[in-house]
Amino acid sequence: MSKKYLSMDGNTAAAHVAYAFSEVASIYPITPSSPMAEHAEEWASQGRKNIFGSAVNVVEMQSEAGAAGAVHGALQGGALATTFTASQGLLLMIPNLYKIQGEMLPGVFHVAARALATSSLNIFGDHQDVYACRQTGFAMLAESNPQEIMDLGPVAHLSAIEGRVPFINFFDGFRTSHEVQKIETWDYADLAEMVDMDAVKAFRARALNPEHPVLRGSNETGEIFFQHREACNKYYDALPEIVEKYMDKVNAKLGTDYKLFNYYGAPDAEKVLIAMGSMCDVAEEVIDYMNAHGEKVGIIKVRLY
Repeated sequence: MSKKYLSMDGNTAAAHVAYAFSEVASIYPITPSSPMAEHAEEWASQGRKNIFGSAVNVVEMQSEAGAAGAVHGALQGGALATTFTASQGLLLMIPNLYKIQGEMLPGVFHVAARALATSSLNIFGDHQDVYACRQTGFAMLAESNPQEIMDLGPVAHLSAIEGRVPFINFFDGFRTSHEVQKIETWDYADLAEMVDMDAVKAFRARALNPEHPVLRGSNETGEIFFQHREACNKYYDALPEIVEKYMDKVNAKLGTDYKLFNYYGAPDAEKVLIAMGSMCDVAEEVIDYMNAHGEKVGIIKVRLY
């Protein structure tokens, strides 16, 4: 692919990717994720085209719960949809996360991870919000810096489309969302080449349509409900291989080496850190220093969580 470098922050990188793969973006601003939605709305107003050749339909709701509900409705209607959020905003989306997962819909939520308000408000980054969504069944993909957001953001969308498991794509609020770097950016033609259009077609064919009505959202007793919950296991069993496949496609285009877990450090390390998010870049510098001074240390960087 032709290389094009631009200076941008993590939010802009995420918005660049999300806009490419989305037909609907339902938004409600919350710090520090608001610029993602702002960029999407600005680009849509300018008529910028996604990889499907149309401008994204961006709609601002009255709460994060409404934004997630609109994503759910758009996905049920056969439109690829996304939203952007953080912290308490993500918590307000949790009921819809369960429904989107249970109906095997390929939504992607981009999250600038942020501390939850407890005794007071903290707008800066930790992973309390995404950890609170582990039980929803959403797959999670983590990035450490703006370049990784640009590189790996498509993996979340591509894997959701083929694997039918929705994704939370997250990175550290302010630490990464607002960090500006000169990064290599995707051309939308390269992103379009990687899309499984047969999977997109199958997704659209499953959409709610009065021309071929189906029953959804029924009420079941425990034994049937449990069987349906177990029925999705095969999709989760297949998902790591799907994610790795798209990482390999990204690697082939960019010359990178992204894996589900990346190791950095001494091959004979005696101490290994396991981490995800922006601390991975800092840890690499510390590891280089420590190993140069006789230590044997390394880090496992978690991508698919």
